[in-house]
Formats: sequence, structure tokens, C-alpha cells
Amino acid sequence: MISFPNESAEYRTARDTLLQKEIELRRAMEDVAVARRALPKGGLVPQDYGFDGLGADGKPAKVKLSELFAPGKDTLLIYNMMFPRHPNETRDVATSGGTAKLARQDQPCPSCTALLDQFDGAIGHLEAAGFNFAVVGKMALENLLTLGRDRGWVNMRLVSSAGNSFKRDYHAEDESGAQLPVLSVFHRDADGIRHFWSSELGFTLPEPGQDPRAIGTCEILWNLMDFAPEGRPDWDEQLQYDCCH
Repeated sequence: MISFPNESAEYRTARDTLLQKEIELRRAMEDVAVARRALPKGGLVPQDYGFDGLGADGKPAKVKLSELFAPGKDTLLIYNMMFPRHPNETRDVATSGGTAKLARQDQPCPSCTALLDQFDGAIGHLEAAGFNFAVVGKMALENLLTLGRDRGWVNMRLVSSAGNSFKRDYHAEDESGAQLPVLSVFHRDADGIRHFWSSELGFTLPEPGQDPRAIGTCEILWNLMDFAPEGRPDWDEQLQYDCCH
């Protein structure tokens, strides 16, 4: 075991007890990952959904779901962002950039936007490791691209599902048309493209006092807060802040 300068015996005893809980958490996380990988085959995707995206020449084009898979890479992670934002969203809208020109109801969800800010830097590494990643919004492609430019996203593939039922079929849109945040994974095999896993935890009720943690370990910002003595504050992400860049 290690120790740090000037720590008390009381601190070290408590920290060693906490370390055992952290070891148990690591074991549980790996158990969940093993069980996830062992899932039986999911359902075949019912159609090769057509999205609005950018073609190989960088110009707007129809892009099929199957075309979101690069050659030799058979797993596709899709984040369904809430763009437009949920009808009940009350947080401030963007006040600068092209996104600020959109009406309140057409602006993006601040939490989804903050999450994708964090994801963007990881995408190049994810793709180099052999995976595909895309973001699906229900807005017109130009609005998605404008948001990407406003946020400085350079790695994520942005596609619009405005012309298909993809989000409704995969539970990222409710019966009223409100958008929902869902991370979904699809895998391509000899039979076609299959749904592998989605963040269903977001459809369950958290236990009293818990954060919903819909995609848990992916939420870098909130997990960093868990390391601090204050823990997760009563706070929500915003599209801009007075204090910081």
C-alpha cells in the first residue's frame, strides 16, 4: 500500500477501505462488460435507413446506414442526440454562432452537446482501434453541421434522420416526437446489420438520490466530479458559460 505526505492514520485506514470498494467496482464493471459481450444476436435492422450526411466529396448526400460502416470495421456506435431539444427543456439557448439563429424549440440539448464536446477528441482514437462512430440528430443536416462548426467538432460524423424513422424505431424519439438521448451499438455480420446494445438504463428509474447515469462510464465530465470531495453538484450543463471557454 502507498501513503501521501502528512496523511493521518485515520485517513489511510479509510482510504484502504475505499480502495477495496474501488476494486469491487472494477470487478463489477468488467463483469457487466463480459455479460454485454456475451449477449445473443440482436435483431436484424429492418431497413438500410437513408440519412442526410456528407458524401466522400464533402458535399451533402444521402448516406445509408450500411455506409456508416468503414471497410473492415464491423461495429458502429451511434449517439442519438436531442437536437431539437426536448420540449420541456428550459436551459438557455446558444447566444453566438450559427446555432443562435435557430428558434428556442429547434436548439440542441445542452447536455447532449456537452457530452459530444467530450466525445469528439476520442473519436479518432476509437476509429483507429477499429470502430465506427456517428451522431444522429433529427434536425436538417445544415443545422447539425452548423452546430458542429460552432462547437469545434472535427472528428464526428453527423447525419440527419429527418427523413426516416430510425430514431423512432430505436427508441430515441417518443410517441409525441420528443427526442431522447440514446447510445446504440450495431454490428455487421454475414446476415446483415444487427442491433447489439442500447443504453436502456436511461429508461429505468434511478434509485433515490441517484443520478440517472444513462450511459454511466461514458460520461467523462460527471465521472470526474465523482473524484472530488464535493461530488456531483446540483448543476446542469449549459451551451455557454460566463466563467469559462
